Amino acid sequence: MAKGKWIGGFIGWMAGGPLGALAGYLLGSLFDSMLDGVNNPDNSGTYRSTYQDYNNVYQQAYRQRQMQGDRNSFLFALLVLSSYIIKADGKAMHSEMELVRQMLRQNFGSQAVQQGNEILNRLFDEQKREGWQQFKQTVQQCCNQINRQMDYSQRLQLLNYLVMVAKADGSVPQSEITALKEAAQWMGLRTSEVDQMLHLGSGTLEDAYKVLGVSPDASDDEVKKAYRKLALQHHPDKVAALGDDVRKAAEKKFQEINAAKDRIWKARGL
Repeated sequence: MAKGKWIGGFIGWMAGGPLGALAGYLLGSLFDSMLDGVNNPDNSGTYRSTYQDYNNVYQQAYRQRQMQGDRNSFLFALLVLSSYIIKADGKAMHSEMELVRQMLRQNFGSQAVQQGNEILNRLFDEQKREGWQQFKQTVQQCCNQINRQMDYSQRLQLLNYLVMVAKADGSVPQSEITALKEAAQWMGLRTSEVDQMLHLGSGTLEDAYKVLGVSPDASDDEVKKAYRKLALQHHPDKVAALGDDVRKAAEKKFQEINAAKDRIWKARGL
């Protein structure tokens, strides 16, 4: 894989915004190969003789390139915000870094891990250069762009990844919870989403209610309404455009939401 290829295709919403400016500053020469060639009548091996055929090929290539751009922008946003969450407690835990590497490996392959590490290290260096408060403002500006240009379900999935990073070492200190809630708020999400995600995967009835965001004293109708709303927001199809691997991660989260629902349904005899 050519250096920078995995993070190529930054077309669309990231270009020109705070994330694009940060990427250009941090990556420098990595952007030299970011605009990968796409199939067209000159390089596809087949000559398209009609305007309609040409237009179909062009439109398909454009959609693929736009999807790849959105996908890569999502992953770059994940790296930026992960650097903020990881260092919220003042130290970079090996387990948290390893989880980010695992995400990169699953999304882009083993060769992308080295480049992801390089980007994270540059982000950590930028934190030191700017100072924590200034870097916090940079992250807030990036989150504001994400809020404007990424749909709600994609933002939820991004937050879910960040919660996974925070949970990687087995405990989430208050400093990281605060950072997660800041990121959620800057992205236009409810801070209660963080509390719900922190309890995903737990086997207790108490945590199941927290996942659904309702009190154990809530009525059956209130519980059902909360579940329907949560299921709609977190449905894997909502993030399918970001790639099969992102969709699979959303499926796992969706299964955990359903497991919490089943636990409550069983306890209530529903």
